Amino acid sequence: MSSGEDLGLPAALSEAHERGFDYDGGDGVDFEPYEHFMTAAETVDWWRSWTGDASATRAPFRVFGQDGTGGVAAFWMVRPDAPLEHQPVVFLGSEGETGVVAGDLASYLWLLADGFGPWEATAYPEHEHTPRRDARLTGVAERHAASARRSAAEIIAAGRAEFPDFEDLIQAQCR
Repeated sequence: MSSGEDLGLPAALSEAHERGFDYDGGDGVDFEPYEHFMTAAETVDWWRSWTGDASATRAPFRVFGQDGTGGVAAFWMVRPDAPLEHQPVVFLGSEGETGVVAGDLASYLWLLADGFGPWEATAYPEHEHTPRRDARLTGVAERHAASARRSAAEIIAAGRAEFPDFEDLIQAQCR
């Protein structure tokens, strides 16, 4: 961390993640949030491994957590000049799964409140499981993103509609 990188998470993200998540035998949220962003060097190392491209010199992500198998959740830095909070949240799974989870941090907060983590939003975009809404996370979303309130289904659909080629773009990077 001596590189001078800002590895601090946005306050709303830290607050949402502060108590962690309960997987509860597969019925909860499979997500292990990090206390800070992965460093740029760590992210490039992960990206090289994930894509099989040993020559990659940068990764367009700010990684902030993982599921139990090592798939990661990250902000995808795709919107030029937009602040971090306005970048889409994505998931890249350990088995090659990919998905746009939410269009921005505000939407991600509501996704969590609705009982979906990054992996669940990718694996169950049509709600093939019964999410458990979380009153504490609803409070976090209300404090930080009241005007962005939507259901998980709407958030997932909007993210995928805005970035329909995400999977193809990512797969094109794989060797």
